[in-house]
Amino acid sequence: MRKLKLIWDFRGPTAQKIAEHHEHHLKEYINIENLAIQITGVEIINNMHVMVFMVVNETDMKPVRDALKPHRGQVYQE
Repeated sequence: MRKLKLIWDFRGPTAQKIAEHHEHHLKEYINIENLAIQITGVEIINNMHVMVFMVVNETDMKPVRDALKPHRGQVYQE
């Protein structure tokens, strides 16, 4: 089954702190919805751009996308 990486971008001097807080809420959502995959993370692009991601099965993508409104997505490569 294909896995997709849903991505939220945060920019500015407080991007890292906001991104870390957003990841906390993604983990809560995963637990509430009992999603099969529990992969999340924070990636620092530079000091003004940080991204948060959540990996979902392709079959779960549409309801998660509609509920959480990620900025973008891509195929997840392990």
